[in-house]
Amino acid sequence: MRSYIARRLLHTLFVLLGVATIAFALLRLSGDPVALIMPLDATDADIARVRTAFGYDRPVLVQYGDFLARAVRGDFGTSIRHQQPAMSLVLGRMPATLQLMGAALFVALAIALPLGVFSALYPNSWIDRFGVVMALVGQAIPNFFLGIVLILFFSVQWGMLPSSGRGGIEHLVLPALTLGTASAAFINRLLRSSLREVLATDYVRTARAKGRSRGAIVVRHALRNAAIPVLTVLGLQVVQLVGGAIVTETVFAYPGAGLLLVQSLANRDIPVVQAFVVVIAVVVALVNLTVDLLYGWVDPRIGTA
Repeated sequence: MRSYIARRLLHTLFVLLGVATIAFALLRLSGDPVALIMPLDATDADIARVRTAFGYDRPVLVQYGDFLARAVRGDFGTSIRHQQPAMSLVLGRMPATLQLMGAALFVALAIALPLGVFSALYPNSWIDRFGVVMALVGQAIPNFFLGIVLILFFSVQWGMLPSSGRGGIEHLVLPALTLGTASAAFINRLLRSSLREVLATDYVRTARAKGRSRGAIVVRHALRNAAIPVLTVLGLQVVQLVGGAIVTETVFAYPGAGLLLVQSLANRDIPVVQAFVVVIAVVVALVNLTVDLLYGWVDPRIGTA
């Protein structure tokens, strides 16, 4: 198990290094960084002064080495627009984004787990058909469109929930529903399929022959084995939630890191964009590492592979 954890940690470090390298390269492949941030009427002297101030006049490899050295310390420079440390800006907005992602994941699991279990226990029933319809609708509707529809009904027409901002739980309801619906649809169908396969295995039939109740079989035996593919999807869904959070925060004017990213891209604020990419990579890598470690707890054979 220790060697398995060490391999996963090493893999995570390589992933973070790759993400940092891509973040450095893409923003330079898109053009001269100084030309992107300078106004059209800037003089050559102004451009040269800014290029020297940001270190863009040095060789690319030297810039890359300096970028990695500063990234390890969490230093991505100063925001061009806000004139504050880029990392502080991103970390200041991350609690709001993590809160939204956590609420969306809670919504997804609260919908998908019971619906997936009952769909597996009662195939071809009305609840199974309802799950199929929900999965199709949930994955077909873009989250920005769903968010606008929810705002029109719950905020504009009925005045039940706020349409923007961040405050109490009421500000999280519509964004979390918008962000969590697609994940709920996907997890529901995967859990239904996985649990159906497990319920058809020999050891489940043996448990039934011994007189175990259906609830005990599902909770104590079937769900644990059916959870492995679901755990894999949960790790992947975090990546989907990050991308969806950017759109959702923009639709609901939710003051998270995703909205900051959109504003920074519009303002060509390169240090903030780089800090956001690296911070999100760390969050996703930690979640995936946690999922990998959970594999070893759910199925000890994985940790010895």
